[in-house]
Amino acid sequence: ADDLGKLPFAVGLSRASRRIIQQNLAVSLGVIGLLIVTSVWGVVQLSGAVVLHEGSTLIVILNALRLLRYRL
Repeated sequence: ADDLGKLPFAVGLSRASRRIIQQNLAVSLGVIGLLIVTSVWGVVQLSGAVVLHEGSTLIVILNALRLLRYRL
């Protein structure tokens, strides 16, 4: 707890986390917005929109898992 040598790792990890969170928010909100518009216009049926939404959820999860490989 008192080891300041780990501070650069913690700062780097927090910056990487912030970037990945921003990416995940952009992907998830972008997909949801696109699916709302295409569903209302009748381009995509509701069942297709659900499948696409779940696919985007998997992409967000896989993107977040990149933090497990973080090294300084």
